[in-house]
Amino acid sequence: MTRNRRHGRLNDDDLALWRQVTDRTEKLDLKSLFTPEIDAPAPAPPALRKSKTVLMGKPAGKSKHSGHDLVPSLPDRLNRDPVQMDQKAFGKMKRGKLKPEGRIDLHGMTLDRAHPALNRFIMSAHQSGKRLVLVITGKGKQRDEGGPIPVRHGVLRHQVPQWLSMPPLSSVILQVTQSHVSHGGQGAYYVYLRRQR
Repeated sequence: MTRNRRHGRLNDDDLALWRQVTDRTEKLDLKSLFTPEIDAPAPAPPALRKSKTVLMGKPAGKSKHSGHDLVPSLPDRLNRDPVQMDQKAFGKMKRGKLKPEGRIDLHGMTLDRAHPALNRFIMSAHQSGKRLVLVITGKGKQRDEGGPIPVRHGVLRHQVPQWLSMPPLSSVILQVTQSHVSHGGQGAYYVYLRRQR
């Protein structure tokens, strides 16, 4: 906006623009902004916040949306992925009937140690012509302290499938799925490698 220097006032164009702005605005009611809500529910006691069966003062089974839903975990998404390998071999693998030709145990490693170790292991297994290997992540420890931000347990269990789906590993992997209970169940993954070309 330009001001008329002699009079310190807005010119006609600026006034017209200002009127358009003020016509589209509503006056704030300051009392409603600073008045506490009377009907606000009291916060749940700490014992209830940590409980798995009660969330936000309501039993978990009663509400469709808890307000703290996480995106489905990568292991859950892996189970929904289409089968890329031979169906018969996939069925045997899921039932624990195929024996892994190699395994790596990442259990207890930090992310910065586990990632390069996994890369070396998968690339080496592929170069040596192995088809099925087992990657052990462990199930992870429950670390959620009941705070406002949900915490996913099993950092490696969640991160490993993501690493396997990214280059350079994705180019040598045909299928990744959670292992059979005889090979570690939720704490391990079968990685089915492509044939060497």
